Amino acid sequence: MTPGAADLLLVIDVQVDFLPGGALPVRDGDAVVAPINALQHRFRHVVLMQDWHPADHVSFADTHPGRAPFETVALPYGPQVLWPRHCVQGSLGAGFAPGLATDRASLVVRKGLDPRVDSYSAFLEADRITRTGLAGALAERGITRVVLCGLATDFCVLWSALDARDAGFEVQVVEDAVRGIDVDGSLARAWARMEAAGVRRIGSAEIA
Repeated sequence: MTPGAADLLLVIDVQVDFLPGGALPVRDGDAVVAPINALQHRFRHVVLMQDWHPADHVSFADTHPGRAPFETVALPYGPQVLWPRHCVQGSLGAGFAPGLATDRASLVVRKGLDPRVDSYSAFLEADRITRTGLAGALAERGITRVVLCGLATDFCVLWSALDARDAGFEVQVVEDAVRGIDVDGSLARAWARMEAAGVRRIGSAEIA
């Protein structure tokens, strides 16, 4: 594959809090930085996603008295996993990973700003109603294929890939440029769901 004018590299949540030592670490999360930097030089269009939560965000366990991280609660839009406090707006943890190239990005899209709704996908908030505006922005630029990389495979990459397919894009995920959390087999289930939706799994070596 040689990326052209209709191809986009979508970099998902490569942020300090998702790296080893961060508030919500993804195992080997820092290993995606080098391949993502290399990939950016092969694409004309690069978009960076950034988790960007207010301090009182509904997904934080400490905003629910008596609850602990990784418990599930019922919210108006459905079940919600509670997370440790992470990617708080303006914090060091919300910043991009050290060494991640950002100069080639034409757009940075922040998600999770609404204190009442979580956000995994680059395209839709967790209420499955509120749009981030990314799909429209890509359509205006003539993008037809979205290539995903970043963190975490079984959460934000998964939901972004599925929603990109629903929005009509051809979708690929670069396997060596993502890492997953893998809670009780969630990583294998994520790959199966993506493949069932028509998402293609590729390696960075396949991109010229």
